[in-house]
Amino acid sequence: MTCTLFLTRHAKSAWNTDAPSDHARPLNTRGRRSAAALGAWVREQSSPPLQVLSSSAQRTRETYDLMALTAPATFTERLYHATPEILYDVLREATQPNVLLLGHNPGLLAFAHDIVKHPPPHSRFDDYPTGATLLVEFDIAHWAEMQPHSGRVIDFVVPRELLGE
Repeated sequence: MTCTLFLTRHAKSAWNTDAPSDHARPLNTRGRRSAAALGAWVREQSSPPLQVLSSSAQRTRETYDLMALTAPATFTERLYHATPEILYDVLREATQPNVLLLGHNPGLLAFAHDIVKHPPPHSRFDDYPTGATLLVEFDIAHWAEMQPHSGRVIDFVVPRELLGE
């Protein structure tokens, strides 16, 4: 058995906004284009996500909506600026074998480095820019069995590559 994870950082958000808080910041124009391109890429994969676990922030909600995935999403405050430890806890509670986890740096970056056996040979993996998505597979039957440094990288993409920028 295998479990497959799409680890996605939210798309580019707007900074010059009158949003009342960081949690309420929306995506900017580039972020909206990027989220749609990421969704197309995710849907093309051989094992698309069956469950989405996402931060409750506005920019993660918009990213999910624009990705146009068929997998249902659970939005949780626990994933808003979550540490790697919280990301492990939330993922270990997943009920489906193919999951998309949608969140924020710096926790997402640290988590990505902690879960893979070998990092992908990509120049942007070390900073995990907005919209970056790691596709990683684990030789486990259930997420509760997940251990650090056990993931096999299948792919890593950033939106600029998908948009040809």
